[in-house]
Amino acid sequence: MSFDVPDDLRFQESHEWTTTDEPTRIGISDFAQDELGDVVFVELPDEGDEIEAGEAFGVVESIKAVSDIYAPISGEVVAVNEALFDRPELVNEDPYGDGWLIEVSPADEAEFDELLDADEYSEQIE
Repeated sequence: MSFDVPDDLRFQESHEWTTTDEPTRIGISDFAQDELGDVVFVELPDEGDEIEAGEAFGVVESIKAVSDIYAPISGEVVAVNEALFDRPELVNEDPYGDGWLIEVSPADEAEFDELLDADEYSEQIE
């Protein structure tokens, strides 16, 4: 099976993605949403919260499992995708678009260099 892996994103081995612009947008990959199955609930931090790279910042609950979401970078949450509270299925329908989770003001842009590029991530999920 082939999964969408946009070239302009960076990825964590735990299947979260991030943009590299400011503010940084974070979500879960197409592969991750497929593995989870139908997402029925999303728990996200509040605007103004600080997140740390590698630490859990939220939860995605599906019909199959409850999974922590890990921060690919550190920073302050500047926006939360509130549409997900009413329509968590957006994570399945459009994981790189309307299904984004949070936006963050990065604390250390060097953290982007520690993430996987699209080719490295694609190799991991093959």
